[in-house]
Amino acid sequence: MAQASGLDPLVDGEDERPKWDNKLQYLLSCIGFAVGLGNIWRFPYLCQTYGGGAFLIPYLIALVFEGIPLFYIELAIGQRLRKGSIGVWTSISPYLGGVGLGCFSVSFIVCLYYNTVLVWVLWFLLNSFQDPLPWSTCPLNLNRTGFVQECQGSGTVSYFWYRQTLNITADISNSGTIQWQLFLCLVACWTVVYLCVIRGIESTGKVIYFTALFPYLVLTIFLIRGLTLPGATEGLTYLFTPKMQILQNPRVWLDAATQIFFSLSLAFGGHIAFASYNPPRNNCEKDAVTIALVNSMTSLYASITIFSIMGFKATNDYGRCLDRNILSLINEFDFPEQSIPRDEYPTVLMHLNATQPERVARLPLKTCHLDDFLDKSASGPGLAFIVFTEAVLHMPGAPAWSVLFFGMLFTLGLSSMFGNMEGVITPLLDMGVLPRGIPKEAMTGLVCLVCFLSAMCFTLQSGSYWLEIFDNFAASLNLIIFAFLEVVGVIYVYGMKRFCDDIEWMIGRRPALYWRVIWRVVSPMLLFSILLSYVILLAQQPPSYEAWNPQYEQFPSREEKLYPGWVQVICVLLSFLPSLWVPGVALVQLLSQYRQRWKDTQLERSPKPEGRC
Repeated sequence: MAQASGLDPLVDGEDERPKWDNKLQYLLSCIGFAVGLGNIWRFPYLCQTYGGGAFLIPYLIALVFEGIPLFYIELAIGQRLRKGSIGVWTSISPYLGGVGLGCFSVSFIVCLYYNTVLVWVLWFLLNSFQDPLPWSTCPLNLNRTGFVQECQGSGTVSYFWYRQTLNITADISNSGTIQWQLFLCLVACWTVVYLCVIRGIESTGKVIYFTALFPYLVLTIFLIRGLTLPGATEGLTYLFTPKMQILQNPRVWLDAATQIFFSLSLAFGGHIAFASYNPPRNNCEKDAVTIALVNSMTSLYASITIFSIMGFKATNDYGRCLDRNILSLINEFDFPEQSIPRDEYPTVLMHLNATQPERVARLPLKTCHLDDFLDKSASGPGLAFIVFTEAVLHMPGAPAWSVLFFGMLFTLGLSSMFGNMEGVITPLLDMGVLPRGIPKEAMTGLVCLVCFLSAMCFTLQSGSYWLEIFDNFAASLNLIIFAFLEVVGVIYVYGMKRFCDDIEWMIGRRPALYWRVIWRVVSPMLLFSILLSYVILLAQQPPSYEAWNPQYEQFPSREEKLYPGWVQVICVLLSFLPSLWVPGVALVQLLSQYRQRWKDTQLERSPKPEGRC
């Protein structure tokens, strides 16, 4: 690929470029970037929603035909050209420079809101060093005569999340004020990120040993504890019981493909940056397969851990539901205390319904089915900050488990931030934005400061609504477009033969027929299908959000609202602005070449001065 930039393909790249201390450091950095919060709070949700074990079928197909091949391309071009995303795509073709700028833009935007999630995690982590945990009970009302009504209506954990953490407004149009506890956590998070990435891979390479490995230790501890809790078996059975008929739903295949895509952090530019610090003759093919498989196995491992705990929570909630109904029967019919065991409740209720149906009908009995409680799943922040947090409350030694859980989430998010920041900082360093006299630390500090100032909007009371908008619209569509252009750019613009020549030079052998067929035919078609399906899905669904409104009739259910017109405009801009770099740069390049040709033509036509005798 060095040919594209006019270099001898047999010459090793820049000697001055930083290098990884060892191979393990590089692998852990890539794994830390790929394995993020989505492995913990999205993959288990998709597995449960789409038929348990049946979901693994489209997931593995997407991994083999989309995830690993595209990942291989990113590692190969980064390693061979030894540049960030902007430099790589400008080298391949000046007309594709917009792909690099688009990846850079998306990485910058993702840095803003991804680190805000770490702000929330840090806030919960700091509050976990208390016994009892602050979300275990409702606070007293102003008169101190009872508990706050909003907390009683929603539950202690939901109240702590929505009111005491976010202090959320009931409408996105009402921005509210900055929440100073979140602002201080934002300062702390960006300070931690800056200290970790201050010298690029020289500093992140040291921290990554802890941030990449600690989550596996915590997951293992939670798994061992979870499997010993009552209800773990029911949770795992519910998770992995295959429902093959669900595969007839096209949405399953789309979600499987997009989950692989985002889980591997493809098209961000971070993996290209990481690979650019590798030795030119490193075996990038082996790395791509290894990292992708570790990422997928981590998702599966996390699902087992999460649902062993969720099974315990569901069993606990199911038991409390039965206990409330039993207490109602005992009080109504004057039965002796503890005279109705949980196992005999259905029989007793059936008998009373047959003999005294009118008295039973007057009782506020709830329908209690274990599957209903197992169905109460969530993804994203809802799983981390509400569902799983509530499950931890029921575990003995809850504060210790809460510290472990949020500590794990913080290190997971931090290692992913390293990759996102590399996707921003490496292209800037390669382009020489700042003069050579200014150290890298200053550039890194400037980037972190700009990100911090830009992310302050997420500490407003409406901040979580805006974070959801950025997450749904800023990255998803743009990344799919950039991934499609990556495959087309390398295979059809740069050329399959030259790409295979470079891989042969790097790893000592040409890519197998499998890779060549996938790159040339399957991956472009699959990515184009995903892109088309995603656009159709967005067009069919009016942009809406779920507001937390204590005045809502069905509270604590969230009220679904359509975005105001001005917010919808912002959604559209976020969806397409990064992608506009591609035609914009291509047009500028075309006009530049046309202007140069016009100048050359004018010079040829201008009369030459006659020589003197």
